[in-house]
Amino acid sequence: MALKLTSRFRRLLQRPGSIDLGPYEKLTTAVGEAGESSKGLTDEELTEVVAEMRTEGGLDEDGLIEFLALAREAGERALGERAFDGQIVGALALLQGRVVEMATGEGKTLAGAFAAAGYAIGGRKVHVLAVNDYLAERDAEWMEPLYKLLGVTVSHVGQASTPEERRAAYQAEVCYAPVSEVGFDVLRDRLVADVADRVSAEPDVALVDEADSVLIDEARVPLVLAGATRSEELDDDVVQLVRTLRAGVDYEIDGDGRSVALTDKGTDTVEEHLGGIDLYDDANLDKMTQVNVALHAEVLLRRDVDYLVRDGKVHLINNSRGRIAKLQRWPDGLQAAVEAKEAVPVSESGEVLDSITVQALIKRYPKLCGMTGTAVVVGEQLQEFYDVEVAVVPPNKPNIRIDEADRLYLTVDQKNKALVAHIKEVHETGRPILIGTHSVEESEQLSDQLEAADVPHVVLNAKNDAEEAAIVAEAGVPETVTVSTQMAGRGTDIRLGGRDGSNGRERAAELGGLYVVGTGLHASRRLDDQLRGRAGRQGDPGGSVFFASLADELVTRYSITSGLRPSPDKEGRLTDRKAIGTLEHAQRVADGANAELLRTTWSYSRLTEQQRAIVLDTREKVLVSDLAAEKLAAASKERWDELVEAHDESVVKDAARRIALHHLDRRWTDHVAYLADLREGIHLRSLAGGIVHQKPIDEFNKLAIESFRTLVDDAWTDAAESLAGAEIGESGLDEEKTGVPRPTATWTYLVNDNPFGTEADRILGRLRNAVKGDELVTVEDDTPVELDEDDLPEELRDLDEDELADELPEELREADEDEDEKRK
Repeated sequence: MALKLTSRFRRLLQRPGSIDLGPYEKLTTAVGEAGESSKGLTDEELTEVVAEMRTEGGLDEDGLIEFLALAREAGERALGERAFDGQIVGALALLQGRVVEMATGEGKTLAGAFAAAGYAIGGRKVHVLAVNDYLAERDAEWMEPLYKLLGVTVSHVGQASTPEERRAAYQAEVCYAPVSEVGFDVLRDRLVADVADRVSAEPDVALVDEADSVLIDEARVPLVLAGATRSEELDDDVVQLVRTLRAGVDYEIDGDGRSVALTDKGTDTVEEHLGGIDLYDDANLDKMTQVNVALHAEVLLRRDVDYLVRDGKVHLINNSRGRIAKLQRWPDGLQAAVEAKEAVPVSESGEVLDSITVQALIKRYPKLCGMTGTAVVVGEQLQEFYDVEVAVVPPNKPNIRIDEADRLYLTVDQKNKALVAHIKEVHETGRPILIGTHSVEESEQLSDQLEAADVPHVVLNAKNDAEEAAIVAEAGVPETVTVSTQMAGRGTDIRLGGRDGSNGRERAAELGGLYVVGTGLHASRRLDDQLRGRAGRQGDPGGSVFFASLADELVTRYSITSGLRPSPDKEGRLTDRKAIGTLEHAQRVADGANAELLRTTWSYSRLTEQQRAIVLDTREKVLVSDLAAEKLAAASKERWDELVEAHDESVVKDAARRIALHHLDRRWTDHVAYLADLREGIHLRSLAGGIVHQKPIDEFNKLAIESFRTLVDDAWTDAAESLAGAEIGESGLDEEKTGVPRPTATWTYLVNDNPFGTEADRILGRLRNAVKGDELVTVEDDTPVELDEDDLPEELRDLDEDELADELPEELREADEDEDEKRK
């Protein structure tokens, strides 16, 4: 009962999962008192004192106080920065396994370095997990003088790091690395045929920078390692044919814009142009697949929104950051279809070798902590998925940023017109402006509009991400207008007056500080808060405002506007509570839908992770012992004796090991492919069942267990068969001739782990389709739109209001309950 009341109290304060900082604040006071004794130490003496504190059991309370006092002194000497009390509180919370929320500009990087060094002094190895290469390298090099003075080794891993560099970097006590690189190193290490080829180290402590982005946003996209197989070009006649098809006539797009399908007329047209074939005949399955992926690429994937074309290659865009998703591509021929659409060389196709979710990757670490500027909003999810609590550290100076109310318009055109006019008006005062857009396409369209309005500006998007940090760092200079995609440049401090504050800081402050303008609300209030947080650092003045419209994707996808009678002013602006409530409602539903997607990813991966652990355990035994030799010698004694007689026994043992590893990996790869197909089929069952449906996860688990039951035994059987025809030469096993080749090139796939959308998406789609007329009611038309029972999906018709509410997903029920409360 006490726990439940505490949870409700935190929810009332809008701080679910947050903890009391009182104990940390008391320790911080003690750290300040202990700091006086460290001032008289030389650098060498300080390093020596820290070395004497080293222990294998972690620092006790007195040890933490003494260490942080020394670390604060070391930070001032090595970096010229003396940590605020808030940074000491943050470091203490990190050392206790919390996710720390600290506002932008409050010094998370230094607090994280203190904590990482504290873990190292306590005998632990730390991976500081960042969101990208730039931040990992920057922070490692920035904090290196501090670590050196404390006697702690530090390194970093990046996309360009060689296997030798990675292996050495992971041996350091503190290693900074993008979470994706750590994940891919883990996946690659699972495929090695020799222990010496491994690069990663045993996981110990994960300190996650930008924790909400890594643990929540990135977690919806599993990390997938694929191996090259062949080139997969589309027939040019299919590509050209698809371009001639007409929307609504030859093909239809579903209500959520997630899938596209040929109509009967479209099918007839395609079959006629392809020589009168029957697309649905088994003999034409390949051609049907090509038509489908070409249609998907042509209609649903948008250049400068979903991908960029640069240097003759297609680059996917990471939707959560608006940046290029390096080394990522679409699976199942879709990559080739987009490449054909853009007339660039088609890259190799491949098959999934293995995958890992961010949750599973993080769960490998016995200790988890993290830091970010926005953690409270996802506090419950952090508890649910990672079992960590949030510590909210107050700012060193009060936040005086002025956050204006959202400005809502009827149409996108009216919004954009008002947006540009407002930016021009503010710019004429000289106040620095940072504009956050949702996509590369939107940033470039806004750039054109600003240019037409004679507003000088700089554009920061995925096309010039190499310079993003330098551009963002100067966004606080007077007269500057910076247009960015979402959170491009996140992690870079924006100081008034530029990077060193010398370029008009006082004038920028007098003008009201940095002014953040959002071109639309994000799917999560947390993302809006991240953008707002770029202004008002360290007690600086600042301001923010968001423009939105009822035609924005957020509203059209996650809310139902039929029946709404908006009354805009002559500029199209809406101020009535119902219209604004629709916008807020859509954002809450979107937040819930994304939470469900993460929950779905996790629920479906649990069994897979358990099965993977069994395979990895067997694989490890094969890799480090003579298990393969023992098994295969017993299974094929005559062939084994024959090979040992012809070759040195150590060579035959090595061949047996490689053969066994190949077949374990091969069987696992096939199982992963089966599970992927199974996931798709399971969701089709869910769709077919309507709102009241069987639990697809139960059926998935049953079939997955059945498929896995004999996997390891089958791998040993395959290995014995391969041994019978093994080709062994002077250099050992000839893997190609034996039929057990290792994968060549590898890359990652960008996977949507819920291809049919969330349950909320599906029900919203059904309700939208049920409403007669899907356009907003115009100002002139004041006739109420009523929903007749015949317009509802069949399974909803006989339900009263309470029963209907019970059938809605949780996030929709909560949203409706919130609306009811507001009306009261």
